[in-house]
Amino acid sequence: MPSAEKILYFLSSAMLSIVGVAVLGYGISAEWASSTIECSRKGSNNFNGTATLHMGLFAGTELKVSCPWLTTTDKFKVFNSMSAVGGAGVGLHAVVVVLLVFAMVASAGSIFITLYNTISNPYETYMGPIGLYVCSGLSACLAFLAMVLYLINLLGINIGKQILLLNLDGVLMDEVVTFLVGFFMILPYITVNLLAILLVYLYAHAAYRQRQEQQKPTEDAPKEILMY
Repeated sequence: MPSAEKILYFLSSAMLSIVGVAVLGYGISAEWASSTIECSRKGSNNFNGTATLHMGLFAGTELKVSCPWLTTTDKFKVFNSMSAVGGAGVGLHAVVVVLLVFAMVASAGSIFITLYNTISNPYETYMGPIGLYVCSGLSACLAFLAMVLYLINLLGINIGKQILLLNLDGVLMDEVVTFLVGFFMILPYITVNLLAILLVYLYAHAAYRQRQEQQKPTEDAPKEILMY
């Protein structure tokens, strides 16, 4: 049976991983970015209209205000719109989603390993601290990579502007990109995974030092003790 100290450390690490899964799940379902562009009718320099795109990972909303004529609100499927645009945008977006799914799976592995260690004392294998380091570290790395690829897709490829151009008969200028809550949820997700690693590392380090103290050679003992 694990000690109370070990249960406390590993259970706390498991709770952090559970919080991370909840945070990432909310982030995946929320909106990630918006792109707003001023627009005018073709042949006119009067940019008095705007077109705004709110995008999540799977669905989005397109709001046109006097762009070029009427004010309309349309919902769209992100993958369908990106496929219509063509190019590398849809591929990068698919990679982002896959990375986040794998990060979620790795977090589930972290939860299983930490909970298992609260009720048992596995050997120092993949089911011990090493497994937690790998799973939580992989979760953080995959989530960070997903953030970078999403940035490239939105700012480098300008996928938001290209989606707006699909059904817009007008002239566009001055794009303003804003990242929303779904994108920023990746940061606390990465943080809690690193904290989960830190907690288990602190316990493993303390346990290692304790074992070293108990295994000191007898020549280090006082001479008075060795006489008996």
